[in-house]
Amino acid sequence: MAKIVVIGDVGGCVRELVDALVAYEHDPDVVVVQVGDLVDRGPDSRGVLELVGARLGERPRRWIQLIGNHEWQYLDDAVFWPEPLGDGEVATLRTWWMREWVRVAAAVRTAEGEEFLLTHAGLTAASWRALDGPVTAATAADLLNTRPEELLRDYDGPLWAAAGSQLYPSWQEGGRPVPFGQIHGHSSVVDFNTRTWRCGERLRERTEVDWEARHTVTRIGGSRFVGVDPKHGTTGAPAWAPLVLEGATLL
Repeated sequence: MAKIVVIGDVGGCVRELVDALVAYEHDPDVVVVQVGDLVDRGPDSRGVLELVGARLGERPRRWIQLIGNHEWQYLDDAVFWPEPLGDGEVATLRTWWMREWVRVAAAVRTAEGEEFLLTHAGLTAASWRALDGPVTAATAADLLNTRPEELLRDYDGPLWAAAGSQLYPSWQEGGRPVPFGQIHGHSSVVDFNTRTWRCGERLRERTEVDWEARHTVTRIGGSRFVGVDPKHGTTGAPAWAPLVLEGATLL
C-alpha cells in the first residue's frame, strides 16, 4: 500500500506543479499519478516537461504519467493548439511515448476497497463497451494501455470526452450498473472561478464540490466519478490541491 497523489491537468503551469509536490517530495511511500495535459496554455511547458522528465528517469515507480489530449495531438500529428510546442519539446513527448514512460490509464484500489480507473478524460459507457466491457478497473487500464488508437482519436474516448455532456450522462442513461469508479482530469461539471455549474440538474443533485481543492465527486450507479482538473488557465489557479488517497494500492 502507498499514499497515491493524483495531480490534475498542469497545462504549462510549472510553479503550481512545484508547489503541489513540496509536501510529498521526500516521502518514500508516495506514488504520483498525473492525469495528462502537462503542456500548452500556461507560461512554461518546457519547464513542466523538464521537471516531469527528471522524475520519470529517476523514479519510474513513483511517478505514473498518463497522456492527455494536449500530448496526444503532437504524437498523432494533428496539432490543434494555436501556440504549439517547439520541436525539442515534441521530441521529448515522442521519446517518452516510445519508451513507454507514458500510459493511457492506471488503476488503484483505496484503503476501503474501492476501485478507480484513472484516465485523462474518463471512460464513457460507449468506450467501455468498445473494450468488451471489462468488469474491473485494472482490466480496463490494461486494455487501454495497449494504446487502441481508434479510441485515443475518438472525441467520445478517454482523451477527449467532456464530463458534463458525455462521460457522466453516458453512464446515467439506461440505469446500467457502473463496474468501477473513475478519476479524471480534462473537464469539470463546474466553473471554479465563478462557482457556477456546467451540467444539468440531475448531475448537480449527485455532485459534491470541494471549491478550494478544485475537486468534484459525482455518484452514478453506486460508483464515484472524481474530477481533478483544477483549471489553471494561463496563470495558475489561486488555490488548489492534489487528490490524496491514503493507504491505496496501484493495481
